[in-house]
Amino acid sequence: MNELGTPGEAFTDEVILAGIGRFLDELDPPPGDLVQRVQFALALEDLDVEVARWERLDNLAGVRGGATGTITFTVSDLTVMINLTKMGKLHRIDGWLVPAGQYGVEVRVAEHGTTSTTADEGGRFVLDNVPRGTTQILVHLGDVSCRRTVVTPTVVL
Repeated sequence: MNELGTPGEAFTDEVILAGIGRFLDELDPPPGDLVQRVQFALALEDLDVEVARWERLDNLAGVRGGATGTITFTVSDLTVMINLTKMGKLHRIDGWLVPAGQYGVEVRVAEHGTTSTTADEGGRFVLDNVPRGTTQILVHLGDVSCRRTVVTPTVVL
């Protein structure tokens, strides 16, 4: 018997796909905390949010990366650029919003809660002492009567 089936067994699509599935499970299994990451990403209190998309990722190896680098997110009329700097076990997030404005900015880290700040009139913000973990950034645009929230995809710091 081999990995793809018993001797003489036809290599049907099902047999081949099952073999590929076993191969992927052994060499590149999904992260153990995948379910928690998905639940974190979906657990926003305010479901009326716009999700930004990855625009550019410099010096990072995707959402599993933990290195220092710059990420740019965009949604319709807003660009969010963040620079991640690792400082021991914590991170510093320097960010810029375009168009610039004094918008509320939050960083959510799974199992660590939320930290808030306000971008200055130039759209710059800093979030210090951000713990490692699954992270999202929320930007609150407009005032209370006409508030709009943009959320970035999750990043694992």
